Amino acid sequence: MSQSSIVFNVAKDNLDVEETVTNKLISIIDGWLKAQGAHTTDVQQQMLRSHVKAMVERAKTGESLPEVDVSLFEEISPESIALAEKVVNTLPGLAYEEAYLLSVHFEVARSNS
Repeated sequence: MSQSSIVFNVAKDNLDVEETVTNKLISIIDGWLKAQGAHTTDVQQQMLRSHVKAMVERAKTGESLPEVDVSLFEEISPESIALAEKVVNTLPGLAYEEAYLLSVHFEVARSNS
């Protein structure tokens, strides 16, 4: 997995989901996408924000995802998976499978370049 030096320990530090974590994480993600020459449209950005906010909520509450069939993500590029892993690593307590779901957003953003 890709490592990130940025960590938001939402549950332990009782961080605000929307203002503190989601907004900062979206800004970080936008920078990572830009560095890869990728970008989102306004609608894609709203969908990404919604997904990231839900991930942050799960990191805070400890709620788990339903089982994910990772074979559905075989066509996602390694670069999109790696970026998604980097994001998931910023939120301790999330299941690894979160990266597969998030990677779809990055694959779409990469197709916009």
